[in-house]
Amino acid sequence: MWFRKTEDGQSRSIPRLTAARPGPAWASPVTWTGYWLAAVYAGSAVYSLTFGLLSSDPFHELWGEMATGGYLVAAILAATLRGRESRLLADLPLAASFLGALFIPLLVMIGLNKGEPEVNVVVRSAYLLIHTGTPYQGAAALANTTDPNAYNPYLPVMALFGLPRAIFPGGGLLADPRIWFGACFLFVFTWGLRAGGAADIWRWTIFVVGSPIVALELAVGGTDVPMVAFLCLGFGLMAKGLTGASHPGTGPPEQPGTRPLGRSLTAAGIALGIAAGMKATAWPGLAVAIVLLIAIAGWRVAARFTAVAVAVTAVCVGPFLFHAQALVVNTIEFPLGLANIKSDAASPLPGHLLSETGQAGHTAAVALLVLAGFAITLVLLLRPPKSVPRAVFLLVWAMTLMFLLAPSTRFGYFIYPGTLALWLVAVVAGRNAGIGPFAGRRRTSPGNSTTTVVSRLQ
Repeated sequence: MWFRKTEDGQSRSIPRLTAARPGPAWASPVTWTGYWLAAVYAGSAVYSLTFGLLSSDPFHELWGEMATGGYLVAAILAATLRGRESRLLADLPLAASFLGALFIPLLVMIGLNKGEPEVNVVVRSAYLLIHTGTPYQGAAALANTTDPNAYNPYLPVMALFGLPRAIFPGGGLLADPRIWFGACFLFVFTWGLRAGGAADIWRWTIFVVGSPIVALELAVGGTDVPMVAFLCLGFGLMAKGLTGASHPGTGPPEQPGTRPLGRSLTAAGIALGIAAGMKATAWPGLAVAIVLLIAIAGWRVAARFTAVAVAVTAVCVGPFLFHAQALVVNTIEFPLGLANIKSDAASPLPGHLLSETGQAGHTAAVALLVLAGFAITLVLLLRPPKSVPRAVFLLVWAMTLMFLLAPSTRFGYFIYPGTLALWLVAVVAGRNAGIGPFAGRRRTSPGNSTTTVVSRLQ
């Protein structure tokens, strides 16, 4: 039996059950029954080994070699220590995956000054921001370039992570943007888990950041890592705001719309606005959140929420509209493959393979991407999600489809649907277990003396 202190100072148990679904047994990675955790780490080892062997990227190869050992050790520990009551022993698999797949590879990469070009893109954008007032090179400067990394496809907030290196070129470890990407993820994702109602928050955070979904991206580049954390935080705060912040037994939750917006929904708008100010890939999440609020809280609440999010994004992007042409060329034309030079994002996924067949294929890929966006929009309008889990589930599928069909795409983009899916499992499991800070109400089913959990998210 595992125990966790709640905000009222009481200790609640995490029971060991046998249900292989998001419920009490899944409330923490260390309480999974059977060999689930060992199987996850064994699968991660197979993935990292295969990825390292098949990839032509030397940084991916280096990560694959180091991470495979970490995941193998984690799998062995998870299998041999299964069922032990000691917390220290139960945490060893999580520690092995975190150290072997992320911490050590990250230190090695930074120490050898190795990393994907996006790290230098962020640093250069910060340097340009300091010296020219904009993180983008102008269209004239890019007209004759043959270097795709001369473009900056990120929105202005991303340049902030490059400031330590731009200000202190010889700053060493702490000046590398990846350190700040990781620190941001740890803080923001943990906050998102807590806001959403997950249990055993730090173990979930270490499990997620040590998974191949995040560890690979952060060790070699990391630009998408803080964005997906802010998406999780935004939906977590929405879950808190729409559910109400009261604990079971302390009174009914506050109903949406009884105040102008509420602190949690306002904070959710700020979080999603920040994400939207980092990169356009966060915009679908904001759109889904707005539709969700329209469906369950009404137009007024949705309009206020939209105003907050758009205002935050405008504060992040607005000052650079004075350099509108540079902004459009870098953040719209280049990612869509419409600039003078193509992006290096070229994983063998359907959209990229189709675009490589020629101009007709590229046009077809863009058309398919637009049609997919239209189809997702129809689903949102005709069958809008009416709970946070459904909204996040729809967003996971929408992003997966978008990245499959994008002309310039890479496997790393799947950090978005992958991390959102893991966040959703943690939140739903914590609430269904009745042990998270905003756990579900309990009721007794007719004819059955077993107490069941009714999640307020569902």
